Amino acid sequence: MTQETAAERLERVGAAAYRIRHHALTMGEVQGQGYVGQALGAADMLAAVYSDQLRYRAEDPEWEGRDRFLLSTGHYAIGHYAALAEAGVVPVEELETYGSDDSRLPMSGMSTYTPGMEISGGSLGHGLTIAVGMALGLRHQGSEARVYNFLSDGELDEGSTWEAAMGAHHHQLGNLTAMVDINALQADGKTDTVLRTEPVTEKWEAFGWYTQRVDGNDVGALLAAFDNAAAQAAAVGRPSVILCDTKVGRGVPLLEDREKAHFMRIEEHEWQLCREQLTAGYEGKAAR
Repeated sequence: MTQETAAERLERVGAAAYRIRHHALTMGEVQGQGYVGQALGAADMLAAVYSDQLRYRAEDPEWEGRDRFLLSTGHYAIGHYAALAEAGVVPVEELETYGSDDSRLPMSGMSTYTPGMEISGGSLGHGLTIAVGMALGLRHQGSEARVYNFLSDGELDEGSTWEAAMGAHHHQLGNLTAMVDINALQADGKTDTVLRTEPVTEKWEAFGWYTQRVDGNDVGALLAAFDNAAAQAAAVGRPSVILCDTKVGRGVPLLEDREKAHFMRIEEHEWQLCREQLTAGYEGKAAR
């Protein structure tokens, strides 16, 4: 079997990120609105995890030996569904039922409905607390599975997040990796005007975590960060956090600078333009 080169790996994950963005636009058009911007911004993070890091079985989402991916930000479900479709856990055709009655893909993530959705996301700040308990439980069971928790920079406003961070360090949960989407935007406005949380790198380091901060829309930087985190992983050791600076709407210029981007309303005639811009940008990068 031929070993994959670094360039091939980068191309593979970049292609997965493009398809995740395309899937997100497909779902967004069903409703005409939604958290499309977050899905586009986080697509590279999701692609790096699902197409390169996570151990899972698409045909058996509850496989006991799987790594656990916890989506703390339930409203990012549109991006997670796109990643699950890319991973083969959810049929691509099912994405067109997004947010519809009786769909397995509700607008906010629900573990009771969706294969591969480990927790229900609603009120923010709960994901890392669950991840800590899950990582500790897996270690007690002697499992080699790892726990990945996706959370947002807005969740750093929540005291429960920092309590969980302390707990992870106390219990030396080397099998836990947190990913923070730092897109500088939340429902009430720009993150630094709602509650200033910087310097977040120094804070995570002070809480005892192995901390890296990267461009969350740079696939190469993400892969290097995940490789570093994987090298740190152990049953007993330091938990890892990857702080990812991203841009809402990334890959679709029409949406990247749109006001009121937390919950986007996109006109009917704009969806095809969004797809064309996404494809043009991706093919332009591939040609370089």
